Amino acid sequence: MFFKFKEPPIIISVGGSLIIPNGGVDTKFLSQLNRFIRSQVAKGKRFMLIAGGGRIARHYQDAGREVIGNINNEDLDWLGIHATRFNAHLLRTIFQDIANPRIITNYDKKLFNWKEPLAIGAGWQPGWSTDYDAVILARDYKAQVIINLSNIDGVFDKDPKKFKEAKLIKKITWEEMEKLTGNKWSPGFNAPFDPVATPLAKRLKLTVIVCSGHDFENIEKIIEGESFKGTVVTPFKIDAGYYDRDYYMGKKGGHKLSHIESSFGEAFHDLINFFRAVIYKITLNPKNALDLGSGLGRMVKYLRLLGVDARGIDVSKHAVELAAREVKPFLVVGDASKIPYPDNSFDLVFSQDVLQQLDHDKIKKTIAESIRVSKKYIVHKIYTKENVWYNLFHRRDFSNVSFFYKKYWDKLFSMFKDKAVLDKQRFMLPSLVETKFFLKKKS
Repeated sequence: MFFKFKEPPIIISVGGSLIIPNGGVDTKFLSQLNRFIRSQVAKGKRFMLIAGGGRIARHYQDAGREVIGNINNEDLDWLGIHATRFNAHLLRTIFQDIANPRIITNYDKKLFNWKEPLAIGAGWQPGWSTDYDAVILARDYKAQVIINLSNIDGVFDKDPKKFKEAKLIKKITWEEMEKLTGNKWSPGFNAPFDPVATPLAKRLKLTVIVCSGHDFENIEKIIEGESFKGTVVTPFKIDAGYYDRDYYMGKKGGHKLSHIESSFGEAFHDLINFFRAVIYKITLNPKNALDLGSGLGRMVKYLRLLGVDARGIDVSKHAVELAAREVKPFLVVGDASKIPYPDNSFDLVFSQDVLQQLDHDKIKKTIAESIRVSKKYIVHKIYTKENVWYNLFHRRDFSNVSFFYKKYWDKLFSMFKDKAVLDKQRFMLPSLVETKFFLKKKS
């Protein structure tokens, strides 16, 4: 008996080259996939697997060409589509006890009353790839990330099978991806993400992770929000922290009430920061404080007005350049994962909606640094998936590269219990509004 899932499904596009690499079924890969999916389902995860055609599709297409010569693209596509459906039926057989009985072959029809932890998809119609189908599912089932499993480690600047000097691209935008893949689809097209799916993913502003399908430990890191090997394809170039001027002008950060373009929006954000500063002053009464990811320095300004010797650090030089004249001397350009202050320097070290904007490999380092330079209190406000109220004032913010549920952060902060303890007695707003972690440093 299956239960109702709160989180959207994790969509995984399984390359046909993984299922049937050379015309023969790779049972070792399928056995690993079977164990992996079931282990994740046991943790409460839900998946959609879309099977590609791979080499078997190309074998049929090549056979048709060899026997009768020229074949039109529609017939070639249908051969590929039926190969994906055969592969999907194999996956459906493997997961028959936990998968929805219907294999998705018509993406105009959503699954009705879907209760199972797994659903299987295959190719749909000529001119469309299974990558495109995965994007359709992400749109219809509100998935934020597609994991594209391939027989290579990610997207490279050159074909790694032909060029030894080919370099793995860790991050790439959809515009850059379009240049790599081109804009022409042909039956049997082979690329990390094809030219049919790329424009739609770009329009929907999806994030796609391309990685090796043979490294299941790495795939688990992706799902758990840890540092991983692969390529992240994003709507636009915005590396965590290194934001350009447009971000701070409210054009990329997702603000519905822009603090620059709207005087009301500016007053609204100022009021929020003022009240936060007052709360810190009343409840913690720090003599000095450090704002990690201080941005334009609003919190630093209000804390200083309240008599706190507040400082700010932000990795973006644009933030410091755009800060008000009176607060700029108290802001420095720097990396929060390498704070340029000695141990026990501040009564209070805090961040406001910063940690979810860091790449996974920097989150733990930043938390550890915030504890190191604090001598009393550490506060991290984090935008999590429970914060529905946030959506009233923000559009989707693509700088939130580590956007998770609260339970992910609970687990992460518990790793630092030898250095600081979570203080659950502090006044906390409901998670519908915000997610905040108060820590008190151990002496």
